[in-house]
Amino acid sequence: MRVLIFHGYMLRGTGSNIYNVNLARALARLGHEVHLLCQDREVRIEGVQIHNPDIGGLLPVYVKDPYEGFEVKTFPELSEAELDRYLEANVAAVREVAEAAGGVDLALANHLVMGPAILARAGVAPFAVKIHGSALEYTVKPHPRFLPYAREGLKAASGVLTGSGHTAESLWAALADVPGLREKTRLGPPGVDVEEFRPQGEREPLVAFVGKLIVSKGVDLLLAAWPLVRAAHPGVRLEVAGFGAYEEALRRLLAALDRGDLEEAREIASRGWALEGGEERPLPILSAFLADPPAGYAEMARAAAGSVELVGRLEHHEVAAFLPRAEAMVMPSTFPEAFGMVAVEAAACGTLPVSAGHSGMLEVSRQLREALPDPAAGLVSFPVEEGAVEAIAERLGSWLALSENHRDSARQALVETVRRLWSWEGVARGVLAAAAGELGDLPRPRN
Repeated sequence: MRVLIFHGYMLRGTGSNIYNVNLARALARLGHEVHLLCQDREVRIEGVQIHNPDIGGLLPVYVKDPYEGFEVKTFPELSEAELDRYLEANVAAVREVAEAAGGVDLALANHLVMGPAILARAGVAPFAVKIHGSALEYTVKPHPRFLPYAREGLKAASGVLTGSGHTAESLWAALADVPGLREKTRLGPPGVDVEEFRPQGEREPLVAFVGKLIVSKGVDLLLAAWPLVRAAHPGVRLEVAGFGAYEEALRRLLAALDRGDLEEAREIASRGWALEGGEERPLPILSAFLADPPAGYAEMARAAAGSVELVGRLEHHEVAAFLPRAEAMVMPSTFPEAFGMVAVEAAACGTLPVSAGHSGMLEVSRQLREALPDPAAGLVSFPVEEGAVEAIAERLGSWLALSENHRDSARQALVETVRRLWSWEGVARGVLAAAAGELGDLPRPRN
């Protein structure tokens, strides 16, 4: 079949980008003719035809980050004229690709806006919509201006895929007036390349973080927990991989902790979102922890100095080499996540994922926990509330304190569970079924 995928962004770095690379690759392996529309001019995928619509150099995004060669604005920052030009350019590009290909059998639109509206206006049908979460949570829900575009795309879709029940519930609440939306929504989590993400050689006394360096990813909680972990396990190190608007504030927080300067750390926690460019809004969990830290915390923080490194942005293949080195990986997001992708990738490597206990992350943690032997089963999730800093430290400390035999058994269970539940070929078949409106065999979301 001829399959068209509209993504509109890069093919490296973030979750939806990686999703589309692997989905396109899996569809090609299954024998389909794949046309992928995106803005990446460097990545090549064997068997996939990549098309770059001419959007005039203005790239609308959900979370602002620099992209070389583009003027970047968040969707709410766009004028009506800029938004119209963006839509028109992409609709024209989709029509051109479909006509040149001799027609399209099935299609997929990524993100709640603007991909689904673009495919609807281009007359490409049938198609499915993949909800990644960022467009829903960062653009459509807080900015009702974009609701009509979301409704337009969802009404035209044959199937809607969400990574988790949490995201489905959020979507249904925001777009409750779209006829039949609940009935055509199915569970469609991303997958993992288990040949790339797999255990590799010896492990190091290392804990990892991989993700955007923005407030909502909760890296502040991990940095605050680290002195407690290090006090119990003096040889362990923490490496933080990522980039984003909150990086400078995180470096300030880390430097303050290295000095044992809790007053400076409290000031950073108090300013919170302002240090990312938003309004002055404190970080409540971090503030509560620093207001009454454990006895000797400043001394523990000074003793942990030099054991944390911010290693910058990693490409996806570099993440696949990074995670197997680590004993554990922490995903401490305080904001809803559509799916715990990094947790699944870590588990595929035999690295214990310790994730925030909400949204799509919790659904992943539940499935992993069911397969894990005691005492590791209780370590994969923590509640995001006051006490979260101590909870992260307790789970990491407990994992590192387990015998090597216990950890080996848990690692084997993690790897086997990922191979059983998440593969890209299975994801690809689900996307095709959703695009065709063949929803009967696809699982319904549950929270």
